[in-house]
Amino acid sequence: MTLEEKGPIAPVPALSAVLEPVSQTIQNWPGTLAAAHWDLFRVGEVVDGADFYVGSEELGHIHLSGEAHLATPPALGAALVAAGLARPLRWGGAAYRGWTEVSIRTAADAAHATWLFELNYQRLRGRAEDELLVEVQQRATARPVSR
Repeated sequence: MTLEEKGPIAPVPALSAVLEPVSQTIQNWPGTLAAAHWDLFRVGEVVDGADFYVGSEELGHIHLSGEAHLATPPALGAALVAAGLARPLRWGGAAYRGWTEVSIRTAADAAHATWLFELNYQRLRGRAEDELLVEVQQRATARPVSR
């Protein structure tokens, strides 16, 4: 879904102390667009986080609750889930096949989420998927996802 299809373009809200550094880091990457992420049931009325795009492609978003959803393609998403580095996205059905999610509650979670966003950012900037899959395998034992 394009940024425009998600609702009115509005500035990214200030996020909690643990989420804001993740948002700021992503916003500083070249070619990244950031905007408010709207509540699915109150689009244009209630902001529910921050959306991130690279050109017209969604990188992912962070909800005010601390849930981060990443627009990973099926192979990368499956590798992250198999490695225990993310969970499959619970929402959205077939349109979101391959997407993953993590919870951001601590500084360690924030660092992990930043790495996940960066991995997906590198994909959108042209890094080969096989290289990304190798990096996932190398990271697999470093930090399992919090449940």
